[in-house]
Amino acid sequence: MVTMILLMIIYLAFISLGLPDALLGVAWPLVREEWMMGLDAAGIISIVVTVGTISSSLLSGKLIKRFGEGKITFMSGVLTGVALLGYSFAPSFIWFILLALPLGFGAGSVDTALNHFVATHFKAHHMNWLHSFWGIGATVGPLLMGSIIASSGSWRKGYLFVSLIQLFLAVIIFLSLPLWKKHAAEQTKQTEHTEQSSNTYDRNDGSVSHSKYIVFRPGVIYALLIFMVYCAGEYAMGLWGASYLIQKRELTLETAASWVALYYGGITAGRILAGFISFKLSNKQMIVLGVSIAFVGSLLLVGNISDVLSMLAFILIGLGFAPIFPSMVHETPTRFGNEIAQSVIGYQMASAYIGVAVFPPLLGVVMQRSGIGLYPFFILGCVVLLGVLTVLLNKTLKSKY
Repeated sequence: MVTMILLMIIYLAFISLGLPDALLGVAWPLVREEWMMGLDAAGIISIVVTVGTISSSLLSGKLIKRFGEGKITFMSGVLTGVALLGYSFAPSFIWFILLALPLGFGAGSVDTALNHFVATHFKAHHMNWLHSFWGIGATVGPLLMGSIIASSGSWRKGYLFVSLIQLFLAVIIFLSLPLWKKHAAEQTKQTEHTEQSSNTYDRNDGSVSHSKYIVFRPGVIYALLIFMVYCAGEYAMGLWGASYLIQKRELTLETAASWVALYYGGITAGRILAGFISFKLSNKQMIVLGVSIAFVGSLLLVGNISDVLSMLAFILIGLGFAPIFPSMVHETPTRFGNEIAQSVIGYQMASAYIGVAVFPPLLGVVMQRSGIGLYPFFILGCVVLLGVLTVLLNKTLKSKY
């Protein structure tokens, strides 16, 4: 019972994790106009956010051991809520950069902790549904920002409103802290019983498990690259989507924001649907299906034929992206063994954030010089590379095991 209640709390935590992700992409056209910044300046904020996220992700093992999953989740909500509150009062672009660090730091370790918790204790459908709640947050965020900008003309009020939601969710998580302690006590008793009553076989098969050797295990490097490329494509869709639609399709900011929300809505709906499909298909099959759907969507995006097909492209790419991340995470203990699963997941989260930090901002720099028409080709390239890396990963692990 305690575990199931905690699962509900974790679902709320993932809404909190997703809320800030697409805000900047929607608000940026007005922010850059107010402060007279270039298109690529948003990439600086993205880099700083990701530096904070990578740092806390790599420290996640020590932080979780020191504070526990519950306190880490609570502190994450507070950090991101305060950072977003600061955005609403930021007097200059410098403050956006400074506040980006706690915004990113609040996401890293909690992402690793909660992903490992669900991958270890729950089946694949729970992992997909968990990440669908991230999608709910990522979908609601741009919708709120777009509607508040449309009604008030102020991006600051959008950040203020979302920060209050974030802090409210943090209060709920704080009230749940006794449940986390109770669950930890139950897990300790269960572990002690297991160690005394049985000898379990772990697919780690005696191989070295020290963290510095993890990347040399068969297939790990391909898994890390998949997370990097996937998150580069996923984040670029949200960060530059509104700017692309405004410049290339000549849409209003509110309409462009709603299309970006449809993309995140596709991810959300796709993950809910993937939870049910996972009863019939394996994680590997779900990943292949997702890449295939995203490929069709990215072709439509490159075609840029009409408003309807471009909107459909955003939805299809979201649907295709939906099962990839959660299926990859959930498959980690099976692929690499339970003994090093948490460490591998931590490395995967760090790789994902590197993908966010490096490639979407770099794309912004290139587009500042060559034009935003490069955007759909970047997305197509990410999807194609995802397919290639998936084949290489499956082939490597098939030959190993």
